Amino acid sequence: MSRAALVLRPAPGDAATAGRLAAIGMTTIRQPLFAVRPVAWTPPGASGFDALMLTSANAVRHAGPGLAGLRDLPVVAVGRATAAAAAAVGFTVALTGCSDAAALAAAARACNPTRLLHLAGRDHIAIPGVTSVAVYASDPLPVPAGAARSWEGQVALLHSERAARRFAALVDRDRANRGRIVLAAISPAVRDAAGTGWAVAFAADEPTDTALVTLAARLIDPSARARDKPCR
Repeated sequence: MSRAALVLRPAPGDAATAGRLAAIGMTTIRQPLFAVRPVAWTPPGASGFDALMLTSANAVRHAGPGLAGLRDLPVVAVGRATAAAAAAVGFTVALTGCSDAAALAAAARACNPTRLLHLAGRDHIAIPGVTSVAVYASDPLPVPAGAARSWEGQVALLHSERAARRFAALVDRDRANRGRIVLAAISPAVRDAAGTGWAVAFAADEPTDTALVTLAARLIDPSARARDKPCR
């Protein structure tokens, strides 16, 4: 039986990932583990900050009217997709990082001492010296008992540490065989969050969805090709 790509990220990102895989001939199975929704928040005064830090396009999608009062702040964003989402609603993107939130904050400060306001998810990891406000939440979706056994033989795409931990827990819940599941993770930290015992577990060359799709496609079919430009 040929392998399929198991896409676990929430909507609408799952459709984008599945579309990239389908475009290069890969079979996909969409099994979102979380659903993203807005949460109530009170925007702080923009005058207290020098830049707006965004680590997910979900912050832009779900922040709502509160974004309007922050429009004059330049944006520092993790990844091109998040930067593009910010630019699409009128923000000026000053810096696009290729790693995680902590690395992005360090890069912003290296350019100029910066008071950063991070619009984050409810379950974000705090960054020392950065003010974070939760504007969205990712709530677990129900996964039927026994579903993880059908994941054996597939390549699972992991986009976040939280998804990696839940995926591993579901596999163990259903007594599925980790040794028959291949992991493709968006970063080494995400790969490591899934634990050990998998058939193989690799991290993408850079933390972008297209790089992850490239990795997953090669694990399914070594002759597959999916290219992305280096992150700048």
